[in-house]
Amino acid sequence: MKTQCRWVPAYFPFTQPSWELEVLLDGRWVEILGCGIVQQRILETAGVKAKVGWAFGLGLERWAMKLYDIPDIRIFWSRDSGFLSQFKFEDSNTLYKYKRVSAYPQCTNDISFWLPSAATFDSNDFYDLVRQVGGDIVEQVSLVDEFKHPKTGRTSHCYRIVYRHMEKTLTQEEVNVVHRAIAATATAELAVTVR
Repeated sequence: MKTQCRWVPAYFPFTQPSWELEVLLDGRWVEILGCGIVQQRILETAGVKAKVGWAFGLGLERWAMKLYDIPDIRIFWSRDSGFLSQFKFEDSNTLYKYKRVSAYPQCTNDISFWLPSAATFDSNDFYDLVRQVGGDIVEQVSLVDEFKHPKTGRTSHCYRIVYRHMEKTLTQEEVNVVHRAIAATATAELAVTVR
């Protein structure tokens, strides 16, 4: 299948003339490249005389929007950890799809506990437990600290759990109920000792 593309005149502040390269994706023309001849006054200001410059910028965000089903290019400028955490790939060959992030604020709680034995504890078991108990209001879980007691040799983990509801602002009291349930379940099922 041949990809349809077209060059269209465009405006960029530092090039004249300027063009965009667009490709046809799902019936819509999508910009993937902006380019042009660098304006002579810019080259002269930089001390480059009697030369011609070519500038271009790839529209990688447009490709990423298509690849990850991201609906709006402005999402890329978000500093929201709910968005950013979706793209911390463990396997770069796995195709991920964007999940809508709630407009409501996050509520973050940490939980620290002593491990029963470093040989028998697997962080993935805790991650699964948190998502099972916390359900859809758990947005992120991450190990943020590991401590080994110098005298006893016991190991402690601290996990950060980010809670957020898609349809309302969670109160700290609501989060605390779920957080306590996670602590109790981890104690019962994983034999950890909450600190």
